[in-house]
Formats: sequence, structure tokens, C-alpha cells
Amino acid sequence: MAAALVQYVVLRGDLARPPRSWPLGAVVAQGCHAALAAVHGYREHPDTGAYLEQGDAMTTVVLEAPDENSLLDLGKLLKEKGIDHKVWTENPEGTATCLALRPYPRALVQPHLRHLRLLK
Repeated sequence: MAAALVQYVVLRGDLARPPRSWPLGAVVAQGCHAALAAVHGYREHPDTGAYLEQGDAMTTVVLEAPDENSLLDLGKLLKEKGIDHKVWTENPEGTATCLALRPYPRALVQPHLRHLRLLK
């Protein structure tokens, strides 16, 4: 079962493109913040522990939401479906930049993320 665990991270693709054009490092940092916050927030869940125990074999999939509204809409959908996640908000701007799920069995959450593409 542990081999099937994956953490999904969904970054806003518009952050790295004009007119925003955030530096790559700043965009990557948003994903790191969200992933760590999700793991920390759900650290007591057995799947989170099993995922972390995989060490070098952990699997993370980074997807792209086109913009802030789509990211927030995804967050609402996941909440409705009871899927544990964390929306990362960059402050002081108050801008939602990324969303990360706690580690899950891929088959449980993939249907809710199927419409998103891999981040490029």
C-alpha cells in the first residue's frame, strides 16, 4: 500500500508567466511551503507517516492550476469531497499560490485532479 502513496502539489501556472513573471525559485518555494504545511498539518494520519517512511522513494506529482480562481475552486471541491489539503497563501499580499494534498493513495484522489496538467 505504501508504494501507491503520492503527494499532489498544485501550483498556479500564471505566477511564472507575464505579466507576473515570478522568479522560478519563488514559485518553487510556494510549492515547498504548501507541501510541508500539508504534511505537517496531517502528520498524525497513517498515510502521512507511511509516505515519509518511504524516504528516497517518495512520489510527488506537481500539477498546474491556470490561475488563483481555479486554485481556489479546486480547494472548495476537495473540501466538499473530504480530501485533506492545504491552500498556501502568500502574505502580506493574501494571494493563494499553491495547494498541496496530504499523501494519499493515488487512486483515491486522482479522479479529482485528472483535469489538471503537469506543471511545465
